[in-house]
Amino acid sequence: MDGRSEISRQIIYALSSRHDSIRYIPFGLPGHSLLLKPEVIPLYGKGPAKATRTRLFVCPSRAVSLSLPLSRIFTVCFRFLRNRGSIAMDGNSTAPNRLKDPRTIARKYQLDLCKRAVEENIIVYLGTGCGKTHIAVLLMYELGHLIRKPSKSICIFLAPTVPLVRQQAMVIESSTDFKVRCHYGSQKNLKDHDDWNKEMDQSEEFYKTKGGTDLSNYTKCINSLENLLDAKVCSVDDELELEGFVASPDIKVYFYGPLFCTASSLTFAYSKKLEDIKVQAARKADMPETEIASINNDNFLIDQYLTKALSILIGDLFDGNNDVDSLTIGALEEPFFSNKLAVLVGILASYRLQATAKCIIFVKRIIVAKSLAYILGSLESLTFWKCEFLVGCHGGKESMSRGKMNTVVERFSSGEVNLLVATNVAEEGLDIQTCCLVVRFDLPETVASFIQSRGRARMTISKYVFLVERGNEHEGKLLNDFMASEDIMNKEITSRTSNETFDDLEEVNYKVNSTGASINTGCSVSLLHRYCDKLPRDKYFTPSPKFYYIDDLNGTICRIILPPNAPLRQVDGLPCSSKDEAKRNACLKACKELHERGALTDYLLPDINSQRKIGPATHHSEYNSNSIEDESSREELYEMLVPAALRRSWSNDDTNINLHFYYIRFVPKPKDRQYRMFGLFIKNPLPQEAESLKVDLHLTHGRIVETTLTPQGMTTFDKEEIMLAQNFQEMFLKIILDRSEFYSDLVPLGKCNASQDCSSKSYLLLPVIEQLYEGQKMIDWTTVRHCLTSPAFIDVSATFENAPCCTSDKLQLLNGSVNKADVVNSLVFTPHNNLFFFVDGILYETNANSCYKGTECESYAEYYRDRFHVKLSYPEQPFLKAKRLFVCRNLLHNRVQANTEARELVEHFVELPPELCSLKIVGFSKDIGSTLSLLPSLMHRMENLLVAIELKEVLSSSFPEASEIRADRILEALTTEKCLERLSLERFEVLGDSFLKYAVARHSFLTYEAYDEGQLTRRRSSIVNNSNLYELAIAKKLQVYIRDELFDPTQFYALGRPCKMVCNIDTESVIHQRENENLNIAAEGHNFRCTKSHHWLHRKTIADVVEALVGAFLVESGFKAAIAFLRWIGISADFDVSNIYRVWESSNSNLSLISNINVNELEEILGYTFRCKGLLLQAFVHASYNKHSGGCYQKLEFLGDAVLEYLITSYLYSVFPELKPGQITDLRSITVNNNSFANVAVWLSLHKYLMKDARSLDEAINKFESFVPLPDLEKDLIEEPACPKINPLRELRELCQYFNFAMRLPDPVKVGGDYCVKVETDVKDEHLMFTSTNKSSKTARRMAAQEALSMLKARGYKLKSKPLEDIVQSAKKERPKLIGYDEEPIVIDNLDSIPLEKLQIQITEETPHSLGLEKANDASTLNCSGNPCSSRMELTRADTSESCNGNNGQIQQTMSDYVEISGTSPGTLAHKTAKSRLMEICATNHWGDPLFECCKEEGPSHLKMFTYKVAVEVQHESSVCLECFSEPKPQKKAAQDHAAEGALWYLKHIGYIL
Repeated sequence: MDGRSEISRQIIYALSSRHDSIRYIPFGLPGHSLLLKPEVIPLYGKGPAKATRTRLFVCPSRAVSLSLPLSRIFTVCFRFLRNRGSIAMDGNSTAPNRLKDPRTIARKYQLDLCKRAVEENIIVYLGTGCGKTHIAVLLMYELGHLIRKPSKSICIFLAPTVPLVRQQAMVIESSTDFKVRCHYGSQKNLKDHDDWNKEMDQSEEFYKTKGGTDLSNYTKCINSLENLLDAKVCSVDDELELEGFVASPDIKVYFYGPLFCTASSLTFAYSKKLEDIKVQAARKADMPETEIASINNDNFLIDQYLTKALSILIGDLFDGNNDVDSLTIGALEEPFFSNKLAVLVGILASYRLQATAKCIIFVKRIIVAKSLAYILGSLESLTFWKCEFLVGCHGGKESMSRGKMNTVVERFSSGEVNLLVATNVAEEGLDIQTCCLVVRFDLPETVASFIQSRGRARMTISKYVFLVERGNEHEGKLLNDFMASEDIMNKEITSRTSNETFDDLEEVNYKVNSTGASINTGCSVSLLHRYCDKLPRDKYFTPSPKFYYIDDLNGTICRIILPPNAPLRQVDGLPCSSKDEAKRNACLKACKELHERGALTDYLLPDINSQRKIGPATHHSEYNSNSIEDESSREELYEMLVPAALRRSWSNDDTNINLHFYYIRFVPKPKDRQYRMFGLFIKNPLPQEAESLKVDLHLTHGRIVETTLTPQGMTTFDKEEIMLAQNFQEMFLKIILDRSEFYSDLVPLGKCNASQDCSSKSYLLLPVIEQLYEGQKMIDWTTVRHCLTSPAFIDVSATFENAPCCTSDKLQLLNGSVNKADVVNSLVFTPHNNLFFFVDGILYETNANSCYKGTECESYAEYYRDRFHVKLSYPEQPFLKAKRLFVCRNLLHNRVQANTEARELVEHFVELPPELCSLKIVGFSKDIGSTLSLLPSLMHRMENLLVAIELKEVLSSSFPEASEIRADRILEALTTEKCLERLSLERFEVLGDSFLKYAVARHSFLTYEAYDEGQLTRRRSSIVNNSNLYELAIAKKLQVYIRDELFDPTQFYALGRPCKMVCNIDTESVIHQRENENLNIAAEGHNFRCTKSHHWLHRKTIADVVEALVGAFLVESGFKAAIAFLRWIGISADFDVSNIYRVWESSNSNLSLISNINVNELEEILGYTFRCKGLLLQAFVHASYNKHSGGCYQKLEFLGDAVLEYLITSYLYSVFPELKPGQITDLRSITVNNNSFANVAVWLSLHKYLMKDARSLDEAINKFESFVPLPDLEKDLIEEPACPKINPLRELRELCQYFNFAMRLPDPVKVGGDYCVKVETDVKDEHLMFTSTNKSSKTARRMAAQEALSMLKARGYKLKSKPLEDIVQSAKKERPKLIGYDEEPIVIDNLDSIPLEKLQIQITEETPHSLGLEKANDASTLNCSGNPCSSRMELTRADTSESCNGNNGQIQQTMSDYVEISGTSPGTLAHKTAKSRLMEICATNHWGDPLFECCKEEGPSHLKMFTYKVAVEVQHESSVCLECFSEPKPQKKAAQDHAAEGALWYLKHIGYIL
């Protein structure tokens, strides 16, 4: 194209793009002129041009014709558009981002059909290659405004095969600007509705696979299809228009068959050799399975046979020197080649001269495709053809992976392969324009297959070849029918011969109203298979449904037997006319029942993603990771609560201020120090638990100071006193924490007041004295005033005598002459070394001339001269006995191990020359200093305890059980090990974690009847995992109560020492830097305390606090309090007693197995007699055993695992009270693991009672059984067999937990069609990573875990029991107990009696106490069932059940009790029917006769079942209407008696039957 042509194209484009609704249609005229003709086209619209969907292409100018030279028109347009910016100076358009317009390449018939599609629903009927996809593209483009983002609508394109999905998606993406996503099979792992919503938010079009059906009655089918879709079938009327675009291959038929000719010498020469090869292959086919399994190649025998056969044939038959055309048919006769193959070879040989030829050969079977490709690719005469085979991915072992399929198709498209032997998988989705030959080696089975395979020949001159057996009338007729059927369909499309349709077009549907999800019979089979596929499995069992068909008078009934771990075992469908229809009907019924039981979600999908969050995510964090293992490394900034009791301040303007006074008592152990009495003064009274605070403050050498508080009532401060008190506190906080301010001569006081910081703690700590006679404590104002009038706070230069003075009552200090009385018990400062000292006395016998301690010749004067270059001017002046000012430390940290004996520590004093000392605080003695060193730690503990008390108040307001727990226990649960105090949450956390798992497991087991073990495990995991606990804690604001930092006295702030780090939105990120580029700043700022008390918390720490609080409630108040706390936090752990009876009743389905094992013998081994034998039997049923109507042990294993973990944890916690939490965890992991339990099972011979139906499981059990009794020396010489069902991932977790190795499980990564999974672990300082790839992420993870496990064991890391023995022997032991168990056991005396299920009590008036019923305004119900063989009692209202107990305690008797009525004699009540006895009781009490009513009649006429209701009006001071329902009975009389038995049972328990 020259430059002018390019510019012309751009001008036309620019004109059209300037007006979205305008189209210019140029017409070339003779003389190189252009006529711009306005034209109105109501394209894709309805009705006239005013219609909203009508888009007009018109000329914007008036309707005039303009004839100008072509060059002139383009020049004018070019200049005009260049000035407007539509065309660049280089001739290139400036609109590179224009939308793709599929109309530019559309054919006329495609535009016409699209127009009709906009106007009405149509079904486009066109042949292969006619561009049906482009019509759909045009329609999408026209309706694009409806589906482009941010619109929530999307377009879904359904295709029958995966290759078609990909092909169509590529076409749409290349033709439009829509965002396209493909979904087919397991290609996209979208597990739940939320995932699909997210995917749809990111996409505008979906492409999905959809199946189809073959049609036999075309007229009916077409009419029915139109009615079903409310659409009209449309096609192209002008066939000539299609011929210009669509290839129509010539159909050729080649016949094959035996020839009547004499056998050639070649036949006799090679037939014996080939027969020998055949015999050898047959012998190998009969090899044992174990030997065949050792051969890696699945096609070993086939490949070997074909290779040997070809080696014989190629030598003489096709040696490359002979022309194929010269070969006679006899040379290709059987048994070397079938005649059919010989014909095929001849066809292929005839096309070898066409350089660009491509051929597809269609066969039916996968093995034929592979064999044929192998033979054709090995023939030297067909070297031109580069052969490959293509089969589907769902053909079992012989199938091809999706990636391999894509590779073969790409090679065929590129020409690298030009001969493709394929099954029907290639009939659609292959658009190879250079394919000129399609051969049907096997005839198609349907008309659709006939048409689709023909459509693969896309070249203008191409052939569609059939191989038909000569003389086979059936094949000839089938081929003729295919061609005739196509003609019939074509005619029916244009002119319908009938309006007849099929009856019952609508399939049976099941719809969930809440979500709108629905399923019909056509999809129910695949859904049921998908559900079973998601059930728990192991290496010995694969869950799948079994289908059985029963002939009935009304048709065929399909019976489905589901796996033993499904909640539903058997489903019978309705009678249907065919097996296929019966199967679909039964599957739909099964899906419906599974949904009603909760096994399918409300979106009618298996609940495979139960790990959704249980609590709301209320925190502002953007954390969204699926990996829980890495949460512990994440920290976030949270505000820490300041207790309200310490926040309430007072106004300095008040004349009098009343404060609560608490005396602080210090008792040193041993008594080697003197401490001044101090008092705490606070505006609000302390809670009672805070008043009784007892704290051990830990000093060096095991010394402690026991600290307690004693309330002393109220103390009144006047305005002057409150100022003195505040200044005194400010003074001592500065000297013990900020002493550098005292380096200067004058220290200002009083600048800090109570109103300066709203988050400051407003309390006072003041010295107190005890009144001599009354014994009451009062503030030592003398000491306070004496200290505040010291030289450090007032200018006393005029009062000091600067002239030297050495009188007996004065000392010469650095700041002047001072009375000796003022120096003793004061604080001085030595500028030469910047240290502070308490002066304890005067050493009159020591002066500058005295020998320095430790020497005999050097004097103090010489020491100071040599060491500090200081000359002492007053050598005769006595020295001061001084003690250095302490450094304030964290005294809550226990520095000495337990059981360390405390010993006295002699105080250390130094000798100071007075002239080097500057007097700072008068009256500030060492006893006051020693006391002040204790106060920050004491008040820090007080603050933490008040926080715990506030949390207790919050909890108590929500559930009363919280009031029973001590606040110090709550504080222990809020304090982490990081604080390094004597208390921490770790022991509580270990106990709470196990109880939490138990409580949630019990609740889930009893509540979610339809959940399998996998669903129960995922649900429990979703509740107890750290991520969910963190979210729940954040929602309840638990993070503000947590104490997670080591107490740093320098960060102690109180009245008089406010925090200077003012934290707000602007400064928060600067103050609390975490992962900053400036690592030094981040490290320094980590412990900064701000005005909002922010601190960093790990997410796992917050989750651990939840578990620790559970443990605290468990230890202090029991199960009920712990469950109440879980309910408050947002975790449901309660259960309905009726669910226990339901489990007992459902276990009766296992009683059919009672003859399989000796139950009495088994109970004797276990040492327990089970009342519910069904549960015992179920515990010994492996999932592979499917010969009964009951379940398997998987769900019981789920519950038992949680029970065992809690029992062992409770045992270790109670027996070893001094064990560290890590040791408890280690001991538990040694005790609770599969190997330990497997050994116990073998020792007790429990494995012999296991019911299973898997040979490999038998072998594994026998192998393990033979290993257990071996001596230890022999066990070390052989590899220990894994006990059956050990999960390598779980075993790896136990091993890493035992050796304290870090273990991480990164999310699987999809690579092609497989999952790449990593398992990482840190072994000491070495990082190990193990990778595995598999189509299943679970399998890949297990493989990687097994590899890691093998390496660790090879390095000598194995679980051993010796550490347990060592710890048990050395640790202190106490009596074991089940911690916290305070639930009342559920007692049922006779499980064979009638359960309470359908009894109804209606209280019409105030119920008399003689009936044992409380007053109730509403009707209360007690439901009882009347089944004598059942074992379930269900109380639907707790208040009613309690009232029924009366004064006799809980109901523990069942309906069999009423039979043994005291006082009855033979021939009276005991020998009458229940109905008769009930009528006599009513007559005796002058009640009305009992009313019996048949309320339900069900079943066929020959198997009727009757349900009766009996109503009795119990008349006393008030009336109680008693209704009892029977269970379905085959006789009316039996049903009436059964209902009467329920009424008699109730009447006995309320005292009307003695």
